[in-house]
Amino acid sequence: MKDWWIYYGEGSPEEKLARLAAIKPPPWREFTGSPDPAYQRPGTEGPAWAKSKSRGSGYVPGDAEKDAVNTALYLRRPLLVTGKPGVGKSTLAHSIAADLALGPVLHWPITSRTTLLDGLYHYDAISRLQDANLFQNLRAGGTRGGRQRGGRPSVTPGPSIAPYLRLGPLGTALLPQVRPRVLLVDEIDKSDIDLPGDLLTIFEEGSFEITELARIAARHPQVRLGTEDGPEHDVLVQRGRVGCREFPVVVLTSNGERDFPPPFLRRCIRLHVEQPDKEKLEKIIRQRLALTSVAGDEYQDLIEAFLDRGSAGDLATDQLLNAVQLRLSNAWSHPGDRDQFVKTVMQRLTGPST
Repeated sequence: MKDWWIYYGEGSPEEKLARLAAIKPPPWREFTGSPDPAYQRPGTEGPAWAKSKSRGSGYVPGDAEKDAVNTALYLRRPLLVTGKPGVGKSTLAHSIAADLALGPVLHWPITSRTTLLDGLYHYDAISRLQDANLFQNLRAGGTRGGRQRGGRPSVTPGPSIAPYLRLGPLGTALLPQVRPRVLLVDEIDKSDIDLPGDLLTIFEEGSFEITELARIAARHPQVRLGTEDGPEHDVLVQRGRVGCREFPVVVLTSNGERDFPPPFLRRCIRLHVEQPDKEKLEKIIRQRLALTSVAGDEYQDLIEAFLDRGSAGDLATDQLLNAVQLRLSNAWSHPGDRDQFVKTVMQRLTGPST
């Protein structure tokens, strides 16, 4: 443990976050968003948090991972994590949330069709148009409206835009909060070529505009919107603009399927996660499966098989965990099934399948 570490540093989550808040960020990474006192961010309770905490608590970071995460925390910069599939890149985000008690991880999975707007907010224009047409029909005396005194149709005011807008995972992460949220941008290397460039301004400014609210800001300067966490976690948006107070803990993962432009890389702290060695695999098995020891021949045999097969093609760590779990369940217990068991559970992701 190094004395400057926040993540996996000394003290309780509250003490570590207090130390982080006391560390002055670079002047160009200071943000001034004003928190909404009525906003109820998800805390360290409920099924979403239990899932994030359980996944993160089983992660075994090495010193390289701890150094990179803490560097990103100090500099308020996104962390770009590369490595082969199955080495725990995504789980690192949950580990940060669990260690610092930052609540459920906001997850933004990326595909080739993903745009920046998908991460910032969602606007259901079709539903709003349908409701507006219904409202017009009621005003015109449609049969679906009720009747007031004198036979006039009973109508309600026109629908507000708020129910048709919801902040996405990136937009929710950028809400002004005293404690940062953890945002996992998963497999950004699968994105359209423009997405990394589109993120540059967001990462620099820590803010964005909701165009639909900016248009009506003169008439409706304050609007409450639902967030990625659900409609019950709504937040007040002022004049159509969202801007962070503490830059979120952004973890971007990449399987190395493409290169990124230098301006994008310059704004990230980069970490390459290597395949775990034997010692780390033993720690992972003990921690993930709550075993006091993996010294038995049955576990060592599986670790050796995993490392041997991994030398000829990629394997994911969870394949080894699956094998150990089957052993714990007494499956594939006949000695003569050993080779077929290994081939079935530890099929290579690349290279020869046998």
